[in-house]
Amino acid sequence: MPQRGLTADPAWVYSQLLRGYPQASSAPLCVAFSGGEDSTALLAMLAPQVRGRLRAVHIDHGLHPDSRAWVRVSRATCRALRVPFSTRRLDLTGSRGHSLEALARDARYAALDAALRPGEVLLTAHHLEDQLETVLLQLLRGAGLPGLAAMPAVMPFGAGVLVRPLLDVPRAALRAWVRARDLTCIADPANADDRFDRNFLRHQVLPALVSRWPGAARTVTRSARHIAEAQELLDAIARADVARAADGAALSGTSLRALPLPRRRNALRYWIGQSGPVPDARRLQEIAEPLLAARADANPVVRWGQLQVQRHAGRVFLTPRRSTPAAYEITWDLGRSPRLTLPSGAGRLELVQSARGLLDPSSLPAQVTVRARQGGERLRPRIGGPSRTLKSLLQNAQIPLTERLHLPLLYAGEELLAAADLWVDARWQAAAATQNRMTVLWHRPA
Repeated sequence: MPQRGLTADPAWVYSQLLRGYPQASSAPLCVAFSGGEDSTALLAMLAPQVRGRLRAVHIDHGLHPDSRAWVRVSRATCRALRVPFSTRRLDLTGSRGHSLEALARDARYAALDAALRPGEVLLTAHHLEDQLETVLLQLLRGAGLPGLAAMPAVMPFGAGVLVRPLLDVPRAALRAWVRARDLTCIADPANADDRFDRNFLRHQVLPALVSRWPGAARTVTRSARHIAEAQELLDAIARADVARAADGAALSGTSLRALPLPRRRNALRYWIGQSGPVPDARRLQEIAEPLLAARADANPVVRWGQLQVQRHAGRVFLTPRRSTPAAYEITWDLGRSPRLTLPSGAGRLELVQSARGLLDPSSLPAQVTVRARQGGERLRPRIGGPSRTLKSLLQNAQIPLTERLHLPLLYAGEELLAAADLWVDARWQAAAATQNRMTVLWHRPA
């Protein structure tokens, strides 16, 4: 570990930036600038070295009465450093509660993502003790290896990349650096509020920890790097397992069940993580065991956040979480219009001539009623055959779950005439000798 990291050195910090992300030698850079000591040190160290490629973005959380004054202080600091400055204000006043810390963090990163310009690299001032705090917090929350690997020096962020060049620099070195240069910094009182988990660790736990083990921050960070390497190996195994189980955009349930349970969870965690947030341990276990073990005709689903995993016809799908469309009932006047736009985003219906159509237009009522599925519907899909539940027909035909969600049903009075363009009830089917035939087309939603 280069010793200059112990005493904040601008040239060394810039070298760390380039070491982690060589493209930063020419890319435009944006510092997430709170105005506190850490981000002030980062901005002031880089400003003389990357003149013309550096700017600062300040996020005003709007939670403190002095937040607008802090914006003015931050702008003045940037003006003195000759760094372009912009600010974005959040509205978190209605989000008070024990989770305010997490809400503010998520909103801040969302605002930074929106503020970044194409090709711009976001820089944050996370330092050595931030790493120690992060590892301890993740450990106390029961995190897995990805959480215990702490903060990477470089990571994807939105459409770009986030770089943390100060991860090997102690907080005390940054504080000494800015104070030696008499730089004005903001002291947010919220950072002293021990109701927040990170602050409690910082003020109540770490002083005792470091007094006993002075090198705790560096040794824990070293352990986090070992964990990150182990996670890279697990990711490599997961990529191979996911590739073998891939079935189009889904995964084969048979292939997943063939994996030992820990490896199965690892593959599912990796597969889901490529598209969105990974579920908690309990839901991941539900996917890895009960969902995959459910009977063949079941369509189990596990939901979290805005995502869900569904098993259908032996395949496992990851989709946006959907709610059942609102029930509707509308009249389709077949004589006036051969087309009908459905509500609730369910697509369009169209009545067209077709040599292979099952409908005899002469037997159709002038008007039919179109409804959303309610459950329990039955029809006779074959002349002389038995009545079947619509649910069993859909399952046997392996109709995708997302298609079933919007399936429109056509009724003559209270009798089910047809299920979109999938089946026509035997009572309404054309005779073998019928020449003029029609069919219903369902233009499915995107």
